[in-house]
Amino acid sequence: MPTLLLVRHGRSTANTEGLLAGWTPGVALDERGAAQAAALPGRLAALPLSEVVASPLQRCQETIRPLLESRPGLTAHTDDRIGECDYGDWTGRKLAELKDEPLMEVVQAHPSAAAFPGGESMRAMQTRAAEAVREWNARVEREHGADAVYLMCSHGDIIKSLVAEALGLHLDLFQRISVDPCSVTAIRYTRLRPYLVRLGDTGDFAALAPREEPPSDDAPVGGGAGAP
Repeated sequence: MPTLLLVRHGRSTANTEGLLAGWTPGVALDERGAAQAAALPGRLAALPLSEVVASPLQRCQETIRPLLESRPGLTAHTDDRIGECDYGDWTGRKLAELKDEPLMEVVQAHPSAAAFPGGESMRAMQTRAAEAVREWNARVEREHGADAVYLMCSHGDIIKSLVAEALGLHLDLFQRISVDPCSVTAIRYTRLRPYLVRLGDTGDFAALAPREEPPSDDAPVGGGAGAP
């Protein structure tokens, strides 16, 4: 079965403003995110990509644009099932004000029980994304062969949930996984089991450097903004 590259979108204006963007329209890459997207074709130059699938949201479409421009023959598709979690009434709110909501503790410690008011549950988010991957795996193998490599550009919580699913981890453990903006996570699928071969690879270790303000112990809902 194929190898899947999961690329989180580049840093967005919502990331830098500390907003939970969700499906808010018009959320673009910021200057750093645009630079991350511009560097993506070079990072993936050695890989013979067969297909590109992206979330419909602007920040993902902008992330894959330089890659598509560098490979004119590459086919791109949009799939709503790998779009961001529907955060419902939380959409567009500041993460700083959400941290005191009782639901946030559930999101952090028991996400399989978390459902966003007016939105979807985190279990439903994982289920739709995993179903999309299964269908695309079958399609890519059928059309390009078992050794094909293809790419999906999606969002932090979606990618983390797919990594957990590939590793056989309960969704309640997915907040232990971290994927920075424009990071590449690679999962090689086989008949018997998936193999996680890269996780959150940015080629940049700046995110590990000490910060003036220590990072929170909580997992960043939506994925966070990455290195300063």
